Formats: sequence, C-alpha cells, structure tokens
Amino acid sequence: MAASSVHTTGNILDGKMLAAKLQTQLAERLAKLPAGSPCPKLVVVLVGDNPASHVYVNKKAKTAQKIGMASEILTFPADASQETVESALLKLNQDASVHGILVQLPLPKHLDSKRILNRVHPEKDVDGLHPFNLGRMMSGDWPPALPCTPAGMMTMLKAYDIDPAGKHAVVIGRSNIVGKPIGMLLLAANATVTYCHSQTPDLAAISEQADILVAAVGVPELVKAEHIKPGAVILDVGTNRLADGRLVGDVDFQSCLSKAAYISPSPGGVGPMTIATLMENTLSLYQAQTGIIV
Repeated sequence: MAASSVHTTGNILDGKMLAAKLQTQLAERLAKLPAGSPCPKLVVVLVGDNPASHVYVNKKAKTAQKIGMASEILTFPADASQETVESALLKLNQDASVHGILVQLPLPKHLDSKRILNRVHPEKDVDGLHPFNLGRMMSGDWPPALPCTPAGMMTMLKAYDIDPAGKHAVVIGRSNIVGKPIGMLLLAANATVTYCHSQTPDLAAISEQADILVAAVGVPELVKAEHIKPGAVILDVGTNRLADGRLVGDVDFQSCLSKAAYISPSPGGVGPMTIATLMENTLSLYQAQTGIIV
C-alpha cells in the first residue's frame, strides 16, 4: 500500500490517523475508474453470532461504502453446515462481479476452518490466507493481496520511516493470520527475525533484545516496560476485553510508552490499518482480475 511519510509529535504510531489518510487516497483512486467500469466488490462471509465479529464486519462494510467500493455481508446461522458454507463460497468464486472474498474468523467450532478458507479462490483471496498465496509469499513471488494485518503493519513502519533492515525483530505469536506472515514480511525487509510463543522459555530475555517487537499472542498486557529495550519499536496486535469492559492490547501501553521509540496503541493502532489494507487488497484484486488500473 502506498503511503507517504507522516510526522507527528511523540512516539505513538497512530494507525487511526494513517488509515484515514490511506482511505482518502483509495477514494481518490476509485473516483478515477473509467465510466462504465464495474465497481470493485468485497463480500464478507459471516457465520454465527459472535458479537466482536459483527462489529468488525460492519466496520469493514462501512469503510467500503465510505470510499466508494461495493460490499456485501453474507450471513449464515451459527449451526450452518460445512456444505452450506462451502457451496456459497464456490458460487462467489464464480461470480464475476465479486473481486474479493473474506471469511470472518473465528468460525463456529463444528466447522473445518482450514477447509473453508481453502475454498476461496486464490485470485479472490482478499486476506491472503489461501495456501497458494501464502506459498507465493514465502517464495518471494508476492500475490496481489498480502495478509491484511501484517501488511498494514509494514505500511505503518514505512509511513513512519522505520526501516527494518539490519534490525532484530521479535514476533510473539505464530498464527497463520498474523505471527507467521509478519515474520516473513520483516525477513523480506532484511530484518533478523525471532519467533516466540507459548513454549518459549524466558520470553522476556528474548523480547528485551528486540529492535522491533510484534505482540500478537492474545494475552492482555503481557509485555511490560521491563521486557523491552530502550528505543524499541512496538507493534501491538492484541485486542483484549478485560472484566471491567476496557479494551487493552498485548502490551502494557502506559508502562512502555516512555521507553519505546515508537509504539502502536490498542485500540487505535494496528486495527484501523488492517481495515484500510483490506480495502487496498480488494482494489488490487480488482485490478488483477479486470485489467483496469487506477
């Protein structure tokens, strides 16, 4: 995603501000589509009644509408069968008016998530999670759409003139959605990457070596100030709701704020960049499928 450098006071990586800027750029590009061209369209498949998923999906639909992109939410009840969901995805694959397909996770436990994700055609895989696209990314043959959250973080680093080359990047978390791909993207940007996870002994001893620390493990405020080195860049992917209703990240933001060179808040950091990247990915897939470039 193209993004010019941003300059703000303090050391906060303001994903909300940057995402708004990127959405404006996308809206300007969409306004330049030739008359009579089909409109880029994103379809989000939502199964069940997970409250957080509904919030995320509605944000995605509103953002698409705001920038001039078509979107649709295809909903299924929580007890929808594997066959029903897979059949719907195959129909979307064949629908030329649909350019990006996203399956909102998590899916109900009775469904085979891996099999369902694999039913999305690689050319319409807006979240970059199909094995074919992950394999392309691993080999350096970049697909049009990279996983949204990792790609959004790389855009954020670029916008703040943070070059990963020669840096030691530590990734806490090894999910296919965030942990593994952000490590691959940082490696491609010439960082030295260390992965940590639930079985890593003495996690703090490794995290405090990080020039760039990515926290994507889903444990509220796991990373404290004593776990980071002075001047580190902290990317907090976590969004955790506490018993008192507050949303916090995987990083203790207040304790780390004065010690880090840059830190992304949660909420308001990586999350907005994920949605902006989803819109960018949809346009990239549209251009690849139609040959219409804006």
